Amino acid sequence: MAVLFFDSSGLMKKYVIETGTNWVVNQLRPSVKNDVFIASITGIEITSAIMRRVKGNKLSRTDADKALKRFKRDFDKRFIVIDLTSQIVEAGILLAQKYPLRGYDTTQLAIAVNTCNRLAKGGVTNFTFISADNALNTAAQAEGLTIDNPNNYP
Repeated sequence: MAVLFFDSSGLMKKYVIETGTNWVVNQLRPSVKNDVFIASITGIEITSAIMRRVKGNKLSRTDADKALKRFKRDFDKRFIVIDLTSQIVEAGILLAQKYPLRGYDTTQLAIAVNTCNRLAKGGVTNFTFISADNALNTAAQAEGLTIDNPNNYP
């Protein structure tokens, strides 16, 4: 069993077939018993990414509806969803000054660092940050997080 934090670029692979989809699906199997954390903003990001694919004719509306239904079920029942707090916003502001990341990526990083630190106080040391964004992974590593990239598993 592992403790995983998925950003949106990593988690998206569960709902739309891309490089790394099989690896992500395997990490998220209930039988593996991984604890899976996500940021609350991931709900917005995943929904937006799926709908952008519909608009760009890369995903049918039917397939998008199926993906959104599966994501909503997982969001409500499978994932441990971490809300944005004023403490995390303050940490995110500092991270935004250190790393040239997009706003939501910085927010994902701030939530992941906060979650990792809280869990470490309880003795959890097997925390892995999962993202398909190389710049975000570089920043996460610089912040002391163990990272993995689903794109490394074709």
